[in-house]
Amino acid sequence: MTTDTEALDRLDLSCDVLVVGGGPAAAWAAVKAAEGGADVVLADKGYCGSSGATAAAGTGVWYVPPHPEEREAAMASREGLGGHLADRRWMARVLDQTWENMHEVADVSRYPFPVDAAGRQIRRGLQGPEYMRRMRVRVLRSGVRVLDHSPVLELLVDDAGAVAGAAGHRRQEDRPFTVRAGAVVLATGGCAFLSRALGTNVDTGDGYLMAAEAGAVLSGMEFSNAYALAPEFTSLTKTAYYGYATFYHADGTVLEGAGSKKGRSVIARALLDEGTVLCRIDRADEAARRAMRLGQANFFLPFDRLGIDPFTELFPVTLLAEGTVRGTGGIRIAGDDCATGVPGLYAAGDAATRELICGGFTGGGSHNAAWAMSSGTWAGRGAAAFARGLGGRARTRRLTPLGGAGLRPTGAPGPAGAHRAVIEAVRGEVLPYDKNYLREGGRLAAALGALDGIWGDLRASLTGYGPARGRAREAAAMAATGRWMYTAALARTETRGMHKRSDHPSQADPVWRHRLLTGGLDDLWTAPEGGTGAPGAHTVHTARAAHTVHTAPTAHPVHTVPAAGRAEVAR
Repeated sequence: MTTDTEALDRLDLSCDVLVVGGGPAAAWAAVKAAEGGADVVLADKGYCGSSGATAAAGTGVWYVPPHPEEREAAMASREGLGGHLADRRWMARVLDQTWENMHEVADVSRYPFPVDAAGRQIRRGLQGPEYMRRMRVRVLRSGVRVLDHSPVLELLVDDAGAVAGAAGHRRQEDRPFTVRAGAVVLATGGCAFLSRALGTNVDTGDGYLMAAEAGAVLSGMEFSNAYALAPEFTSLTKTAYYGYATFYHADGTVLEGAGSKKGRSVIARALLDEGTVLCRIDRADEAARRAMRLGQANFFLPFDRLGIDPFTELFPVTLLAEGTVRGTGGIRIAGDDCATGVPGLYAAGDAATRELICGGFTGGGSHNAAWAMSSGTWAGRGAAAFARGLGGRARTRRLTPLGGAGLRPTGAPGPAGAHRAVIEAVRGEVLPYDKNYLREGGRLAAALGALDGIWGDLRASLTGYGPARGRAREAAAMAATGRWMYTAALARTETRGMHKRSDHPSQADPVWRHRLLTGGLDDLWTAPEGGTGAPGAHTVHTARAAHTVHTAPTAHPVHTVPAAGRAEVAR
């Protein structure tokens, strides 16, 4: 809730395009909107250039030369893994745009790519800290106004329901801010439910909640149970090197069937049953070991500090949830410019669904990195064009705030600090392997029922003051994300991509070969994209009457938001 003193001290800005987020997708969106002539503000809950999963580590990039046979092989390699839900046209677009953007990283940002024996740059990967440091420099040189440590809490809409700005809180100044904008790009990342996976502490699903409040739809939320290997004593989730590993029981015998790519579920079951799984990266030869240390130096820092040689000594591992950060679900993309279907609202990076290029299987680092720079480019340009079309009207519209859960309780406000209990309750339903990773209908329904109860309680009473408003909002976004995730997971009664149901083990049933949409806040619904092809009834379930099956709406138009009952921000 906002006090009278906070309202008097509020920072008020206006611009053509507001970009929410501070990772690679946000940086590219800001740069490309500015290059299109837009006045741009970027607001990040952390420090743009050092917050988020990319800045914390290195990443591969889906960078493929424009040779037909190589591009064909690159696209074909993902289709089966993703359950044939990817779109070849979008794959080709991303490959083309990534090729262009990586040239800009080299030529404009002067990124120090390694070279091969012939002196040619090797552009298949990026060291996250250096990449994002240079992207921040480029953002600032483009004239973008950057608001660091400024979490956006809610979107603002005009009388027609078009998104027209956002409001948030400047943490270091401890005062609220409002940005009036012609268009908004949500590049807020995915949701990893504060699992401790490196760089994901800012990924709490904020963008999903804000988009849903504006009437946007989500897609692929069932593909949200990505878990990554990590040493038990660190949060670093770089899984590629575990392809060279052997996994063991606590007694030192080999854990049969365990593996990094295929066999992670074996590790999960062993962790549940035995509590300990050991690992040794013992299948890498000397040349591979040298290459590993050069490619991902930070992978080895925890081992070196503890005096462990991961190539010769056993060490304990765990699985950390990465949710939709390494999963593929997110805000549905409704156009080539990454529009969401809500006027004035665009999505990019992990905030948007990546099904278009990955289907239902993780994009890992390389595909997600390519998607971030490509979708950021398109969203930035699209938002700039939309704002340009508004002309002078963009800065004179009456604005209405949309934020509900965690900001404006429907009942009496609860005690200060209540968000902590909400977060722990949500984590208890979405992090355990036997609920989210090793999926089964009964356990999914029970977890969703618990999340419905959490949502109903927080909707009625959760709020905060000052900086605590951001934490309350994160708690609400995590609860909402968990509900969308399990609603979609229950609806998809098959096994496809990363979504594996032990009670529906049949692989990739042709009748389910479509993307699944999810939406709503208190009352949730699911429906197949395009409105045809799903077996059985579509489901709508509500927090007040959990898991009641109704006929879903046949279409999901952009919803205009009534002004009644909400405080007016400005005229």
